[in-house]
Amino acid sequence: MAELTNPERRMLRTLQTRHGEWTLDEILDKCEWKDQAIAVSAGHGLTNHGLVKTSKTSKKSVILGDEGLKALENGLLEKRIWTFIKDNPSVSMKDISNSFERYESGPGIGLLKGLGVSITGGQFEFDDVKAIDNEIELRTKFLENPSFEDPLVEHFNARKNLIEIVELIHTTWKITHDGKNVPSEALIEIKQIADITPELLQSDDWKDAQFRPYDVELEASMPISGRSHPMQALIERIRSIFLEMGFSELVDNYVQTAGWNMDALFIPQDHPAREMQDTFYLDNPDTINLDKQLLRKWKNIHETGGDTESSGWGGNFSEDISQRGLLRTHTTVNTIQYLAKNPTTPCRVFAVDRVFRKESIDRTHLPEFHQIEGIIMEPGANLGMLVSTLKTFYEKMGYPEVRVRPAYFPYTEPSLEVEVKWKGKWLELGGAGIFRPEVTEPLGIKDPVCAWGMGLERLAMLVLGLDDIRQLYISDLEWLRNQPIL
Repeated sequence: MAELTNPERRMLRTLQTRHGEWTLDEILDKCEWKDQAIAVSAGHGLTNHGLVKTSKTSKKSVILGDEGLKALENGLLEKRIWTFIKDNPSVSMKDISNSFERYESGPGIGLLKGLGVSITGGQFEFDDVKAIDNEIELRTKFLENPSFEDPLVEHFNARKNLIEIVELIHTTWKITHDGKNVPSEALIEIKQIADITPELLQSDDWKDAQFRPYDVELEASMPISGRSHPMQALIERIRSIFLEMGFSELVDNYVQTAGWNMDALFIPQDHPAREMQDTFYLDNPDTINLDKQLLRKWKNIHETGGDTESSGWGGNFSEDISQRGLLRTHTTVNTIQYLAKNPTTPCRVFAVDRVFRKESIDRTHLPEFHQIEGIIMEPGANLGMLVSTLKTFYEKMGYPEVRVRPAYFPYTEPSLEVEVKWKGKWLELGGAGIFRPEVTEPLGIKDPVCAWGMGLERLAMLVLGLDDIRQLYISDLEWLRNQPIL
């Protein structure tokens, strides 16, 4: 017979005292245990040894949720409002709004409408008071004694946090023939040692103790250990690829001016992207002073095109608009400032950082997300170099099939959109191009600048096989544990 643990010995000794099935409560009582996990573990071990037979049955049951417990204590929402209406015959909708919380009045009236209450000219009308009273009474009794068999369970399950449907597992144990024949002397509890420690070896306790054996063939649960969030792991993977390709990382501030964020990139001041419904403008600071000489250069470029052989955008350039504070809408605002500080030094830099746009949250949009940005500035930089760099990056990411197609961006010419092939379809992942002279000339940049940008979340959805961007930021531990190591 395999060596038993002390809890297994105690439980088997108890089961030998009576034939038939034993419930969990009976085991806990007779074995003098308070923790049911000890009983379940001992029963599992005895079952594996063939000394005990475990039986499990399940049953669906209903328990009250947080809102259900509040309703049990304070009364159902529809009951409280209905009582208020009956006690005040001339009550109006305005009275309800004044007497109940804003988050209660609307849903409460909706529940009463389902019971036959109507509103005409702001006054409540109803025909069968007794029928409404009876239905509310039935709902109240359900809360006092919820049952899965009650027809009202469907009604309450459709209401948020009033009830929870749970599955109760009932476990019983019954001793087998082999278990009955285990001699009593084999079930005496002795001191067992599971871990050998320096303190144990320095004492004499180990001499009279028994070392607990381990069955390496038993199934074991997977250990839950810490790991990087898939988004952070993807960021680190992207960083390592760019660093491997000879790029340096750039990190800068979220708060910028409209000048650097848009004017420097030759985005016209009447462009829709500048509107408040698309950009987060700041109250503090609402204005950030910029160098007057730089403002004059941007003004000249925007209004007339300067010396670039461009005609500019025409109109009047506003220095006040240029100095408005905002949360950056892209990371190019930081790379262009880096180039302005180092206009004659060849460089290859990248950034993976947060940007902010006033987007409504849905399956493909977030108001705060990450952008992958890169630039190459050096003599002879050209479109072929840009395309080769992007193809190399995506190949290292595991997407060897890459293509580009013509596009339009205000600050690059030529401009490209980059697509990768995934599951037989071409997916657009970002934009790229070579900075226009209207961008580089005011900053004193003489060499060509290749630039590209892409959304990190969109790439993450591709890598992780998601169709909803919100999944990336939901604290679903089970989903996070099951994600591949990137």
